[in-house]
Amino acid sequence: MRMTTPTKPPTAVQQPTAEFLRTKAQAERGVAGAQHSLGFMYFNGQGVAPSYELAVVWYRQAALQGMPQAQYNLGVMFQKGQGVAQDFQEAAAWYQLAASQGYAAAQYNLGWLYARGQGVAADTRQAMHWFSKAAAQGDAGAQNNLAMMYDTGKGVPQDPAQALHWYRKAAEQGYARAQYQLGLRYENSQGLTPEMADVGQAMSWYRKAAEQGYAPAQFNLALRFDKGDGVAQDSQKAILWYRRAAEQDHASSQFNLGLIYDNGQGVPRDEQKALDWYRKAAAKGHAGAQNNLGLRYHHGQGVVQDYVEAHAWYGKAAAQNFPGAQYHLGQLHDAGHGVPADAQAATDWYRKAAEQGHLRAQFDLGLRYETARGAPHDLRQAQAWYRRAAEQDYAAAQYHLGLLYDRDVSPQPDPQQAGHWYARAARQGHTLAQFALGLRYDNGQGVAQDYAQALHWYALAAAQGHVRAQFNLGLMYLAGQGARADAAQAWTWLALAHRSGHAAAARYLASAAARLDPEQLAQAHARLDNLPAIASA
Repeated sequence: MRMTTPTKPPTAVQQPTAEFLRTKAQAERGVAGAQHSLGFMYFNGQGVAPSYELAVVWYRQAALQGMPQAQYNLGVMFQKGQGVAQDFQEAAAWYQLAASQGYAAAQYNLGWLYARGQGVAADTRQAMHWFSKAAAQGDAGAQNNLAMMYDTGKGVPQDPAQALHWYRKAAEQGYARAQYQLGLRYENSQGLTPEMADVGQAMSWYRKAAEQGYAPAQFNLALRFDKGDGVAQDSQKAILWYRRAAEQDHASSQFNLGLIYDNGQGVPRDEQKALDWYRKAAAKGHAGAQNNLGLRYHHGQGVVQDYVEAHAWYGKAAAQNFPGAQYHLGQLHDAGHGVPADAQAATDWYRKAAEQGHLRAQFDLGLRYETARGAPHDLRQAQAWYRRAAEQDYAAAQYHLGLLYDRDVSPQPDPQQAGHWYARAARQGHTLAQFALGLRYDNGQGVAQDYAQALHWYALAAAQGHVRAQFNLGLMYLAGQGARADAAQAWTWLALAHRSGHAAAARYLASAAARLDPEQLAQAHARLDNLPAIASA
């Protein structure tokens, strides 16, 4: 809503100027224009000490003579409670008089009062009527509001083309909010034909609005530079625009600045700055920032570890249905950190997060049904939750789903389904799945026996330290299964398995050594000594 704002009153006692005295003399003779001008002088402290009360007196006299500008200004003063008690009904009455004379600013403000139900009964049709009147006179704010009504279908049938038309009218007059909305439409073709989508036009309108200080446009501009979406990626420009919006308390910009400093993206990594921006965004109610602040206290990152404080921040984000925070609350209840250990409460929080698609929560919920921790033992429920995470390519869930299909979960085991899920997890580098897949090709379980494929998957698992895969790989090289017999390779993998404690490896290690001459064996020992330590899996 448009309001007239007075200038800051002067600190020194102000003597009336000659212009003020001339205007006052005319006003006292009943000249409406002078009465309005005198009210304006008192309102702004122009040529005289400021006084809202005297501004009201003179605006009223001009308004009673039917001067629309004075009626509008009087309406503003009643609406804001300047020089009079705040009275929306009185404001609406004065706006109505000015609006009926075609005064656009009054039509615009009257439209807002009808939209909000202030001083008049809420009436979207009346709001539409007055916004339309002002918009037709070129009032940019009214044009923007008219566009919003067509955009949302509030008080009028939803019409994206009409919304676009009015946003453009307002935008071309420099109205920042409309410029931003026009940018959004060029970005996603809303109200446009698909071929009219134009990232360049979107960026142009975002920039126009951003340069006027409109925080959502600054954020959107920053986001594009941050992600390199439609423009060359530029962390410095992203930071510049995020910061401008953040300094206006734009919570998402504050959060993204926190992420940038947390990750050292385009700036030196700075945990303290990240924490400061997270705090600002969290205080504004940004759920992601509240969750990240909870993580800081949970793990003692940049702050003293404090599970109670972590629980408090997670709780704020979880109350906004932020799935990550719900999952982390489940972890606190599971471990008894900051709260009494409570497996059932942990399950309840995991479920809330899982139902929103949180992968880890879906997997952990499946695990709880499988192991009967905080949930009844129910392999079908476990299978259902594993599947939801597995279908989103969560490798651990894919592996566990494979295990369940190897067991009697369905009416009967399903080796093909088991192999399918092992393969999906294995391709993502899941060690246990790689070994399981190697074993299936080795034994022809659910697939045609294929020693070359078995060797391939054993090798991948063995390289990640899986002891049984190392042992089986050694045996295959020893026997020439899946590849030509290679005693040196066999000895190396068997030696790694033996070093990790595989008891049966010793006997086959001796057999591989017997096939090597002393020089080859010495070279094999040297290679083994130079291999980096491989963690057992």
